[in-house]
Amino acid sequence: MFSLSIQKCKALRLITATDHFLPFFNYLFTDFMQYDPIKRSLGNVFNQHPVLRKLFYHLLDLLLLRAWHIRKELRKRTQTSPEVRTILDAGSGFGQYTYRMARWFPKAKIKAVDIKPEQIEDCNRFMKKVGLSDRVKFELADLTTFQENGKYDLVLSVDVMEHIEEDVLVFRNFYVSMKKGGMLLISTPSDQGGSDSHDHDHEEGVHGFIDEHVRDGYNIGDIEIKLKSVGFSKVKARYSYGNPGKISWKLSMKYPILMLGVSKLFFVILPFYYLIVYPFAIILNFFDLGMKHKSGTGLIVKAWK
Repeated sequence: MFSLSIQKCKALRLITATDHFLPFFNYLFTDFMQYDPIKRSLGNVFNQHPVLRKLFYHLLDLLLLRAWHIRKELRKRTQTSPEVRTILDAGSGFGQYTYRMARWFPKAKIKAVDIKPEQIEDCNRFMKKVGLSDRVKFELADLTTFQENGKYDLVLSVDVMEHIEEDVLVFRNFYVSMKKGGMLLISTPSDQGGSDSHDHDHEEGVHGFIDEHVRDGYNIGDIEIKLKSVGFSKVKARYSYGNPGKISWKLSMKYPILMLGVSKLFFVILPFYYLIVYPFAIILNFFDLGMKHKSGTGLIVKAWK
């Protein structure tokens, strides 16, 4: 459920689709803890054609439980007033959520920001190819300094805040940039093992999947306090990745990645592994989405101005 693990998982499904992606996969898992090389290599793979990229986004939506929870909350927002006219995707990455929001909110203008110039250029090219560049723009920005007073009805931040030390400053920037009545939607790891660090406390030589996180995860009460401290009038936070979600993540992402790190022979059986495991992962995702969890390794947080 984590940013780096996501990128590995993205590669997983794209690359196993065709044999000529195997050299890339071999490179990817040679040093899978390095984030930027993975992102650059993934760009070379799925940017070959817009159809491939759309398929890539669709596969992410199906497999990643995080995407299921984000879709659930965004669907709720499409059914409430006022109508969303302006959106900020804060930390847009590969642009998968930006693309989906452009479809879910067909009248909205969307600005997507990230700190990686290559991703900004790449996503703008893709949006132009698919005919969305008239209302979707990607820009280079640092969230610790980004402010646009009273502009956005909706701000989305997925797997970003765990990478930023000055989180309260960013929350304040979000608040300033939102319209009155606007909603902030955050997906981030919790302190219940959300950076996969707690699972390995007693495993010699094993570290969390995300060594880049500045914190292991948010305490559900702490993030609510931080958001209210910058002015948000109402905050609702809930756990995701409860017991069903944790099992699903391990089956569909963690174990394949670990096995690939041990032996490249797993490339051969990977498609068969997913044929067996994926139906169970889907069922577990449905349970996780529908249940109210007392604890979980992820947090879904909503805040209103």
